[in-house]
Amino acid sequence: MTSGALRPRYRLARYAASLSLLMFWNASADARSLETVMERGALTLCASPNALPFASKSGPLPGFQIELGDKIAEQLGVKLTREWVVSAIQYRRADCDLVLDVIARKDTPPAGGVRVSRPYHRSGVVLAVRGDSPASSLASLGSDQRVGVPVGSLVSMTLAKAGAATSPFVFEDDIVAALANREIEAAAVTPMTVGWFNLQHADKPLRLIPAFDNDQDLNWNIAAGLLRPDDRLRQRVDAAIEALLADGTIARIYARYGIELRPPQ
Repeated sequence: MTSGALRPRYRLARYAASLSLLMFWNASADARSLETVMERGALTLCASPNALPFASKSGPLPGFQIELGDKIAEQLGVKLTREWVVSAIQYRRADCDLVLDVIARKDTPPAGGVRVSRPYHRSGVVLAVRGDSPASSLASLGSDQRVGVPVGSLVSMTLAKAGAATSPFVFEDDIVAALANREIEAAAVTPMTVGWFNLQHADKPLRLIPAFDNDQDLNWNIAAGLLRPDDRLRQRVDAAIEALLADGTIARIYARYGIELRPPQ
């Protein structure tokens, strides 16, 4: 069986990589106030049109970002509108209020006038292996057993320094497909990628090993990113997220895409 046999049709770049485009937004534009959003009756979410499980413009599943965006807008009493963006030029031209799954680090605030909400999820890098693999840790892999890594990523450099054998890939979905097809023995990817893959391949699910839990650089909180909000808009979005966490809405949305919601730290 070739790697293409199990390769999904979606193309996931490294987790949250597209959010680096936020720096191209024009930070000199006027701040977006809660009053403006309420008068317009809409909150605008920027998302990729073809990046399940995150978001999709067509098909039966909208993606968890779209579902969560709808619920946040509902909490504010407005509708959600969508701007589909894939390039720096489109980000500059889009009239975005909100982006989701922004990496929230206290020591590295987002660029481009973006302010983050209270975190709602904890993500990072895990080690995935096949269900029949005897591996129980990174150290239990043989010296000749390769770990698939996103090319140029921090985890690829971390593993290289540790002397692990690695194979670079551009897309995380290609890494887990190669793992399932026995081209590599493990995959250093995000839990979201593995959860989405397992949802589509329930007959041969991959197993997660928390190999990097003690590395702060390979674990991070996830939050909503607001483009130049005033304090009232940010406070309302924080309150919306708090309510959606409390009643289990975010957990249920994630579960529909095979993802386990993890509390932020």
